[in-house]
Amino acid sequence: MSIAQNIETIRRDLPAAVRLMAVSKQVSVALMREAYAVGIRDFGESKIQEAQAKQQELADLPDICWHLIGHLQGNKVRKAVQLFDWIHSVDSLKLLQQIDRVAAELNSSPKICLQVKILPDPDKYGWTIPELLADLPQISDCQHLKISGLMAIPPLGLTPAQTQDFFERARDLSHQIAAQHGIELQMSELSMGMSGDYLPAIAAGATIVRLGSIIFGDRSKASRDR
Repeated sequence: MSIAQNIETIRRDLPAAVRLMAVSKQVSVALMREAYAVGIRDFGESKIQEAQAKQQELADLPDICWHLIGHLQGNKVRKAVQLFDWIHSVDSLKLLQQIDRVAAELNSSPKICLQVKILPDPDKYGWTIPELLADLPQISDCQHLKISGLMAIPPLGLTPAQTQDFFERARDLSHQIAAQHGIELQMSELSMGMSGDYLPAIAAGATIVRLGSIIFGDRSKASRDR
């Protein structure tokens, strides 16, 4: 199917309140334009250099909302704040505080999702739940950011029931944080659900789903311009 048909199929299952982000890492600008032509405005990138090049090529489409979803190194924070409207992959208090300082210097206010490991996973970055809860007072002190919610990625190899439980635990954590720190941290966004598991994520309360291969197909092909 075409990109337009893929997106149409996805939207049939997508509640109106859920934001559809097209994960465009390693995807050509030509294919991104196809997605844009059928209404996609949110694009997710993992690498600073790739995103910067694409933003230059897509400068004629000023209403794109750019999301950073890959791991962010400290030496690239300034460029990330300059390039992205959202940073989903904020995985430590040290990184968050650095982003806050840079945002103040640049008079910017990116939207932030805190990456949390709901289950132990050596392959993922992020706070554990106890670490995140302990850091909440200092997180609340970051005044130059819009701390909007949580980002969560399940470990590989979970059963469907375990995946559903994972997403529900992420939702419950966001509710717990909002209840304890409602004024400072609304935590209304849940960035979770990818091509293989976005339906259970939506059922658990995801507000942003990050979909790549289900929209663009195999990335080795999607990276080639048509």
